[in-house]
Amino acid sequence: MKNNQIVVASKNPGKINEFTEMLSKLGLTVKSINDFDNVPAINENGTTFEENATIKAKVVSEYLDLPVLADDSGLVVDALNGAPGIHSARYAGDHNDQANKTKLLRNMQGKRNRNAHFNTTLIVRNPNGKQLVVVGRVDGQIVETPRGTNGFGYDPLFYLPELGKTLAQLTDEQKNAYSARGNALRKLTDVIEDWW
Repeated sequence: MKNNQIVVASKNPGKINEFTEMLSKLGLTVKSINDFDNVPAINENGTTFEENATIKAKVVSEYLDLPVLADDSGLVVDALNGAPGIHSARYAGDHNDQANKTKLLRNMQGKRNRNAHFNTTLIVRNPNGKQLVVVGRVDGQIVETPRGTNGFGYDPLFYLPELGKTLAQLTDEQKNAYSARGNALRKLTDVIEDWW
């Protein structure tokens, strides 16, 4: 790859670590927007995961004049008509993982249908506007009480029936093998060199 640097359009340490682990295997030097000064604020006002990821990628790639990886991810719960969806990070108002989990559990009380999926949409964008889109998904169920301490966000509530564990009960390596972000990153690693 000609320019081996890519910037992750996120300040979330969990996401940055997941992206770095997968992308460094391709010989890419991974940085985050935390490594740069005065990156403009990003107004995620899209109505889909893809729109929000595109907004982030466009703002950061145009400002830094570098290739950027942006994502928008969320938990989609069947019994809640797709909520929290694109509002997953701020489901309870401010970005607060514990408050989000508490609200989700409260809204799921008495619900028989516990089916849900995580969606991750990744956008890689060059400063010239050339863009690559990949989507990852993992299906599971929402448990009634948190289980596990690994991961972040809704991981302690998202149960994978085939493993008999939540995402938070998996090692980082196991989580990358099953998570929506891991699925999307594997798809990305399959196509990014040809796209680059």
